[in-house]
Amino acid sequence: MFMKAGVLYGKEDLRYEDVPTPSLASGDVLVKVKYTGICGSDIPRVNGEAARYYPIILGHEFSGVVDKVGSEVKNLKVGDRVAGAPLLPCKECVDCRNGDYALCKQYSFVGSRQAGSFAEYVTIPEENAIKFDNSISFEQGAFFEPMTIALHGINRVDFKPGSTVAIIGGGNIGLFTTQWARILGAEKIVVFDVDNDRLNLLKHYGATEGVNVTQEDFYNTALQYTNHRGFDYVFETAGSTETIKYCFDLVANKGSVCLIGTPNQKISFEISEWEQINRKEFNLTGSWMSYSAPFPGKEWELTAHYVNNGELQFDDSFIYHKIGLSEIDAAFKMFKEPGRVKGKILIDSER
Repeated sequence: MFMKAGVLYGKEDLRYEDVPTPSLASGDVLVKVKYTGICGSDIPRVNGEAARYYPIILGHEFSGVVDKVGSEVKNLKVGDRVAGAPLLPCKECVDCRNGDYALCKQYSFVGSRQAGSFAEYVTIPEENAIKFDNSISFEQGAFFEPMTIALHGINRVDFKPGSTVAIIGGGNIGLFTTQWARILGAEKIVVFDVDNDRLNLLKHYGATEGVNVTQEDFYNTALQYTNHRGFDYVFETAGSTETIKYCFDLVANKGSVCLIGTPNQKISFEISEWEQINRKEFNLTGSWMSYSAPFPGKEWELTAHYVNNGELQFDDSFIYHKIGLSEIDAAFKMFKEPGRVKGKILIDSER
């Protein structure tokens, strides 16, 4: 059997072609892919040289329908709607035994270390297929993975209801971090971005205030929302070297900063900037992927729960464009135009 896929052969060499349909092990499910989101990590793999090897099928933010099940699959059946958890940890190392699956050194990963979901079909273990209700759209199902990443970032700090929260970056991770902070009981959520339209969107989904960082003296504006004390929790979701520095000024004494965004440039600090860690005694941590014990973890369990009950909200404004798998090369060309893509591009595997 053969299927269509977007196969990456090298920098800017993404081809729509026939490849063998993946085989099915006894504990696996074969998923007929509906939608796959283009992740920020996919862009340097296609438009740069960041792929681990060639040729490869990328794609890891996906939803679809179970098409076949292996002989040992117990909890899923043909026709179930599922989202894919793309991490494949070894389950044997010290980190895995501690439940820190994302820190596994011997892991594999759908769409970067093995064939992914820019294809008509993808195979994953049963436990990596997260079932969702038939009332939930496949478009929303393709957002499960970024939703879980946002929640994992919040779980990296000792988050308490009634707190003040600053979220730097109004992209999809920032949007879902905002929603999780609302669900978990934050008293005040202030979002920082350069786009007023995006700030207004996030206010619709839980932000109490939005601050445009291009305005003069935006720090003063922001800190007024906390009576100049600073924020209990600051979540950086943009991955910019500049916005990482914002965290140090915005956090309160004894507060917490979590870096969810992944920087792609060198960063350096003045002594006076770095010294704030000492002077404020704030906690600085990072967040990597979205997994905990029992695998794949509470991040995925809670995402499915709050999506199904409607508290984790979604609408088409989160999507910039939907484009067919046959035109996947054109989708990645959009990212070469600075500022063009605002929201998620979804790849439709059925066209």
